[in-house]
Amino acid sequence: MSDQEHSIDTIRRRSQVLGHLQKLMVANRGEIAIRVFRTAHELSMKTVAIFSHEDRLSMHRYKADEAYQIAIQGKYTPVGAYLAQEEIIRIAKLRGVSMIHPGYGFLSENAEFARKVEAAGMAFVGPTPEVIEKMGDKTKARQIAIECGVPVVPGTPGPISTLAEAEAFIAEHDFPVIIKAAMGGGGRGMRVVREKASLADSFERAKSEALSAFGDGTVFIERFLDKPRHIEVQLLADKAGNVIHLHERDCSVQRRHQKVVEVAPAMELEVSVRDAILADAIKLAKAVGYRNAGTAEFLVDQKNRHYFIEINPRIQVEHTITEEITGIDIVAAQIQIAAGATLPQLSLSQNRIQIRGCAIQCRVTTEDPSQNFQPDTGKIEVYRSSGGNGVRLDGGAGYVGAVISPHYDSLLVKVTVRGSNYEVARRKMFRTLVEFRIRGVKTNIPFLQRLLTHEVFISGKTWTTFIDDTPDLFRLVESKNRAQKILRYLGDIAVNGSSIKGQIGEPSFKKHTLLPTIRSLAGPEPVDVRHPPSHGWRHLLVEQGPEAFAKAVRRYPGVLIMDTTWRDAHQSLLATRIRTIDYTVACTNNNTIQFFNDIYPDLLNIAPHTAHGLANAYSLENWGGATFDVAMRFLYEDPWDRLSKMRALVPNIPFQMLLRGANAVGYTTYPDNVVYDFCKRAKETGMDIFRIFDSLNYVENMRLGIDAVKKAGGVVEAAICYTGDVSNPNKKKHNLEYYMNLTQELVDEGIHVLAIKDMAGLLKPEAAKILIGAIRARWPDLPIHVHTHDTAGTGVASMLAAAAAGADVIDLAIDSMSGITSQPSMGAVVSALENTELGTGIRLEDVHALNEYWEQVRMLYSCFESGVLAGDSSVYEHEMPGGQYTNLMFQAQQLGLGQMWKEIKKAYTEANKLCGDIVKVTPSSKVVGDLAQFMVTNKLNYFDVIEKAKNLSFPVSVVEFFQGYLGQPYGGFPEPLRSDIIKDLPRIEGRPGATMKPLDLFALKTELTKKYGRTIRDVDVSSAAIYPKVFAEFREQIEKFGDVSVIPTRYFLSKPDIGEEISIELEEGVTLIIKFLAVGSLSTSSGKREVFFELNGEARVVSIEDRSAAIEHVQREKANPNNPGEIGAPMSGVVIEVRTSEGTEVKEGDPICVLSAMKMETIVSSPVSGKVEYVAVKESDSLSAGDLVVRIVK
Repeated sequence: MSDQEHSIDTIRRRSQVLGHLQKLMVANRGEIAIRVFRTAHELSMKTVAIFSHEDRLSMHRYKADEAYQIAIQGKYTPVGAYLAQEEIIRIAKLRGVSMIHPGYGFLSENAEFARKVEAAGMAFVGPTPEVIEKMGDKTKARQIAIECGVPVVPGTPGPISTLAEAEAFIAEHDFPVIIKAAMGGGGRGMRVVREKASLADSFERAKSEALSAFGDGTVFIERFLDKPRHIEVQLLADKAGNVIHLHERDCSVQRRHQKVVEVAPAMELEVSVRDAILADAIKLAKAVGYRNAGTAEFLVDQKNRHYFIEINPRIQVEHTITEEITGIDIVAAQIQIAAGATLPQLSLSQNRIQIRGCAIQCRVTTEDPSQNFQPDTGKIEVYRSSGGNGVRLDGGAGYVGAVISPHYDSLLVKVTVRGSNYEVARRKMFRTLVEFRIRGVKTNIPFLQRLLTHEVFISGKTWTTFIDDTPDLFRLVESKNRAQKILRYLGDIAVNGSSIKGQIGEPSFKKHTLLPTIRSLAGPEPVDVRHPPSHGWRHLLVEQGPEAFAKAVRRYPGVLIMDTTWRDAHQSLLATRIRTIDYTVACTNNNTIQFFNDIYPDLLNIAPHTAHGLANAYSLENWGGATFDVAMRFLYEDPWDRLSKMRALVPNIPFQMLLRGANAVGYTTYPDNVVYDFCKRAKETGMDIFRIFDSLNYVENMRLGIDAVKKAGGVVEAAICYTGDVSNPNKKKHNLEYYMNLTQELVDEGIHVLAIKDMAGLLKPEAAKILIGAIRARWPDLPIHVHTHDTAGTGVASMLAAAAAGADVIDLAIDSMSGITSQPSMGAVVSALENTELGTGIRLEDVHALNEYWEQVRMLYSCFESGVLAGDSSVYEHEMPGGQYTNLMFQAQQLGLGQMWKEIKKAYTEANKLCGDIVKVTPSSKVVGDLAQFMVTNKLNYFDVIEKAKNLSFPVSVVEFFQGYLGQPYGGFPEPLRSDIIKDLPRIEGRPGATMKPLDLFALKTELTKKYGRTIRDVDVSSAAIYPKVFAEFREQIEKFGDVSVIPTRYFLSKPDIGEEISIELEEGVTLIIKFLAVGSLSTSSGKREVFFELNGEARVVSIEDRSAAIEHVQREKANPNNPGEIGAPMSGVVIEVRTSEGTEVKEGDPICVLSAMKMETIVSSPVSGKVEYVAVKESDSLSAGDLVVRIVK
């Protein structure tokens, strides 16, 4: 026996069922073509597919044994190809086809086509041409029903062609009415009209759609029934006159008259009504001599009266649920009946048709339910379908790489499930949809999930306008799409490199970070860091409140420390770029703690080690200041989530944040209620101690912050910003008397703790002794907290002097994150005070253990190092804050002033003098820095500015400072410079925000929810109130890339190696295993590259724009959404009619053009009145959503 005898062809020949009828063509596309091919193959037939040029990559083409293109490219439109009767029949004859199945839609109800098929000597799988003419024409079908005594909805006695005929019917029967295409169905050519004003346009649109979809623009009109059910009966009939029904289906859940979800059998339908409908369906089929499969459709009103509406002389989309409950292959019956078989020969009789449980079908489409079901187009990037017991999938375009075009129906896959009853089937359908993963195009799955769980659908009592009548259905189930978004970020890194501002090169550390071991206090064994320590200052704070906490701090015999490593240290050294994951999550390959990886992987982080190692710390500074906006602006992280995660992992040490008085964590003035709300949210999320300061030491601004923190229940730590030198008698402005008076004002406000905030490192050891000693002598019960920077290299000595003079708390940073512009070394101070009465309660070995981790992190962020390698004692001259020192150096480089750093420092000194020798801390330090760079850029010195001020265009920050937007500086503004700079601009006297109206936070939340969905929280409202633009850009990044905070830092900042495997934990128990495979070549047409990955072992591809490629993009002009006169396309589609021209006067609501997408037509109307200045489109243009259509001017 030869190999040829074992081929598929020979096997089919040996198992023929239909004799000489052995080759079947499906004159259709997509899902239904594949459905028919499968049954034909089961009948041992060969199959032939046809396809348009636009469908040349469609799945149905290669599911057939043979496939042929319908004519050459361009001869027919994408839809017109499947309506080209002569060409289809020519191909069929040429290829020896013996049967043609029309599927549904296109030519399936065209009697002329059926007649031509039979005339060509082929069998048409469907009714006879005569029956199609009778029942395919809905007006003829109505008349037949009337003659048979079957009730019908009042309507026109026949097809109508003029508006006058429509108006005559309405004059007799009134509104509402429904206009229907006489030929075809599926919702095309249907319009519900409720008022006279929309009648003419609806009539024309229905005719146009009918002509486009079915090649026949005939329509008729019926009285429209409110809230009816749509019940249809599946029929089978043979040439001998035998007719049976396969029971009914409930197709009531519809949108735009297209069925969305179907159920078989119909739930909650009275038995008498069901029996009457089934009997009438049989009666009608017999009356017309029906043959093959068909569907009799009825409406059932609120009084359980049924009305015949039509017979569809073809297979229906929803036939699958009938097959599931009866076990009958309807397509197989169609083919065999067309070949001459009778129902008895197929063992099909009414008494043998039994119902088995319940079946539900959902149509998954590429439509966006959040945008009024706007059809979506594009390439499918991910396609993972469902399965399991009782699940059936009928698809046609569901695979990775499939391109969804606007030319055809938006159906992606039909999902059919069967269960023992309705509730079992409903639950199974929901489970099935949850398992789907489709990325690259929007789908209606979130809507279907919401629909399936709505109480009305659960009850089974739906109606045809249920979707339109139930806006609650559009509270959609959120789709996370986390994995694909993360791949998109990694792909963007691979193609374009890091987009994080300030990054130079890649991290120098590319190994796994190793976690330290913290030794137990009781012995040599390591601490189990999974369990937080029982001791810590926060326990006292939570149990006894801020006042008791402050008193306990004051009673402490030694000096406490605040660790700034989690905020100010990396702000000063690494541009505030350390990410949350490096506090709370870290990978490991350390065998000594490998058991954590197996038992508790979500606690592989430095935070719990810190909770143990620094348990006696006064606080951890971890939030506020620049960290808040930088998290969103540059790291694409949510600062509130950061705080919440840290709180969960460190429950025993108080957290401290930097609050800019009336500026909260922003750089400008806000309404008072915004500050109060922010402090309340911060305290609720886990903040304990609020270091409140004002950049000018303006107490009026600080009072607001103090009161807000008190009302929130936090510890009020009011800060005096230190500048000058109290040990130098020649510096008279900010002398000891100034600071003592300021302290008195703050004590009078009822603060809990006083902070001395030396942001530039100007507090010399002797000055610390004088200032702290004087405050301690005057206020012996007041806790004092001292903060400095080590810019000049005297930080350790100053902190030791402050402690000796009576300070209760001093600020330090872990050794590898200390020094230079950061805080003094924790190890050095802890060691110096060890075994003295000023001991910190922190073990030096624990500092060293934590330092091992931060040494690695410092190298991991080496790409953000400022390049400052040593101390700079010139800080005593320019007085530049430590955090600003490195940031200003970076800004100077960006502005092309990197080689003029010496000049900028000198100009900073002069700028400070020009401003009146002010306190310099954000945002006042920014004013001085901006002015210094302005002076260097324009080659100005101190005297030049004084002389030319009236004619200079100063930076906005400088102008606003002199106006008084930051508050009132000590000693007032220098004149006449102030007047010369602000000229006629308003002057702000007193607290800038005192006269601001409260911000409507509820309205803001409503606006944000409308824009971003129900995920908006109260803390998000606070972020948006303080940083509206930054928050909006952050949300855009989240929409594009998802939650990138879970990506390990090495891969957040640089691409992985080819073949490297990455593990990313999305949440507890959910881990992505990603392998980077390759970057594809540049597409010269799109400017994109494909990046290839494996995700959990499956191939994934993402397309990334190469921003460095010099590609000529052919793009249409986009409408400006802020200009109501620029009208953009509301969706992707093809322009089929332009209704205006340049120079035409239009009124609001006038139609501009007609778009067609997925066979649905949409009128683009003008939102404004005016004159058409420019028309950007013409007929047959393909548009994307947002493309400019016309520009209208008033």
